[in-house]
Amino acid sequence: MDRTASADEATAIAAAIARFEADTAPAVAAEGEAVSPWQRAALAEGVGAKGIVQRHLEGETQWQS
Repeated sequence: MDRTASADEATAIAAAIARFEADTAPAVAAEGEAVSPWQRAALAEGVGAKGIVQRHLEGETQWQS
């Protein structure tokens, strides 16, 4: 069985693949803020989790909630 697709069949297959890719592609990220409100607040307050964890591990500070 050595049958190749006709030009119309090949075009239909290519169109189906293109449509499938378009339908299943991830959504394009909307233009918005690069920094989330939580991150902006942390930056404004000078909060850094890395420093807090390091000081806690060294016994210099206690966890706060």
